[in-house]
Amino acid sequence: MRLAFKIASRFLLASRGQTLLIIVGIVIGVSVQVFIGSLIDGLQRSLVDTTVGSTSQITISDQERNGYFSLDQQLFESLSNDERTTAVSRVVNGAAFVSSADDTFPVQVRGFIFEEAEPIYKVQEQLVSGMLPRRPDEILIGTSLASDTSVTEGGELVLLTPEGNSRTVTISGIFDLKVASLNQSWVLTDISTAQDVFSVSERISAIEMQVEDVFAADLIASEWEDQLPEGQQITNWKDENEQLLSGLAGQSASSYMIQVFVLLAVLLGISSVLAISVVQKSRQIGILKAMGIKNKTASQIFLLQGFLLGMIGAAAGALLGLGLSYAFSVFVQNPDGTPLVPFFFDPVFVIFSFVIAVAAATLSALVPARKSSKLNPIEVIKNG
Repeated sequence: MRLAFKIASRFLLASRGQTLLIIVGIVIGVSVQVFIGSLIDGLQRSLVDTTVGSTSQITISDQERNGYFSLDQQLFESLSNDERTTAVSRVVNGAAFVSSADDTFPVQVRGFIFEEAEPIYKVQEQLVSGMLPRRPDEILIGTSLASDTSVTEGGELVLLTPEGNSRTVTISGIFDLKVASLNQSWVLTDISTAQDVFSVSERISAIEMQVEDVFAADLIASEWEDQLPEGQQITNWKDENEQLLSGLAGQSASSYMIQVFVLLAVLLGISSVLAISVVQKSRQIGILKAMGIKNKTASQIFLLQGFLLGMIGAAAGALLGLGLSYAFSVFVQNPDGTPLVPFFFDPVFVIFSFVIAVAAATLSALVPARKSSKLNPIEVIKNG
């Protein structure tokens, strides 16, 4: 093997132009593979984060629409202590109206324990002015609703329920969730205030959760389903976003196809160039065989050439692909200055791409290697 390695190295150095051409081909192929894979992964994670990153990924609710239920404390603690969950929040929801001096607007009142809900909705980060509710009858409203009602921080609105309950509430702060419909319709308050407004005592509307692995939400939800008290149901974001999942699957499939064809092009290119190299080096191979080198060693020379070319090209290509992905995230941006597609580095994917490229380069040398092993040294030397 050592002799084959020395000869393979000398052959590569002797034909530097040819060697450089093969390496450039591998670099381009691997960089395209890593760039496309990283770009698709970053796009998918961005889409998932935009869609469900700031919402409940698993929700336990009453089977009756807009129903309320008593909290099972043991179940709640079990969910909170599960290592797979990153946030578990109690919620009270209800439809209502807010009345200002000029008009009345339909809203969705959402009552939280803000310490529980913060990891999900990040309300504190979204505040434009003011602070989270700290006293009874304090609420947060969105920027659109604040504009419509012409109220500011510290102002007051009248909150009306369909059952005829009404109370005056104080605006403790104004938020911007970057979604016009939510800024228009959501009214956020402490859970105890919401329970008082809707006269539901200690009951809640839902338990909302986020999990570490968002794509395992359906499996985790199915595990918890059997633990639910009678009359409650559990839903997850995957069942409610089938079109999004279908789009992500299509993106992944197209990414894989592009990567496969790129690798095939690289493989065929290396195989063709090394096959020509066998013809070019046939006289040297014939002399080496006449000196006693075995057919196995002659084959190893070209296999090692493929391996060395693959190692150098794949390493450089992986670095170039990551550099292109990073540059894309820096220079291609949304109007607000955020990356259009955020940079995502998946070491497993990069290592996998590297290994596949090296394996493909080595396998592409099989045909030239077999051809070299079949060379007859007498005929090669005789025919020059």
